[in-house]
Amino acid sequence: MGQLNIRSVLVVCMGNICRSPFGAALLRQKQGDLHIESAGIHALVGHPADKMASSLAERHGLKLNEHRAKQLTAQQCRDTDLILVMEKQHVEHITYIAPEVRGKTMLMGHWLQRTEIADPYKKSTSFYEFVYGQMDQAVERWANVLSR
Repeated sequence: MGQLNIRSVLVVCMGNICRSPFGAALLRQKQGDLHIESAGIHALVGHPADKMASSLAERHGLKLNEHRAKQLTAQQCRDTDLILVMEKQHVEHITYIAPEVRGKTMLMGHWLQRTEIADPYKKSTSFYEFVYGQMDQAVERWANVLSR
């Protein structure tokens, strides 16, 4: 495999208050040399990260207190080298708004047998922990691929 030329990553979920901010923070922790952002397909624009997500992030040494949800745009997709999404339906949505970026849109759980990462919003603490465990594994795999 040749050298990947990835300089920017966009992490996408639905509301941009749980999964994508956490995934972006994890990626920043492991791949600090990349430009990493997050956005939501149906973002709760301007809202901070979910309290449970922030609390869990803090336990993992990550900070989400500065995060404010942003709406995903077609231009943002075009301007990014790699787009990581949580669910297959997110790939479809991105393909709808910016068909030309389909080739650089992949599941966050791609290296975990193409696992979709479920939305923990308003679910139990143990479900949040399960989801973030999956995300941590997924980001670890992506970090290995991106550092080649």
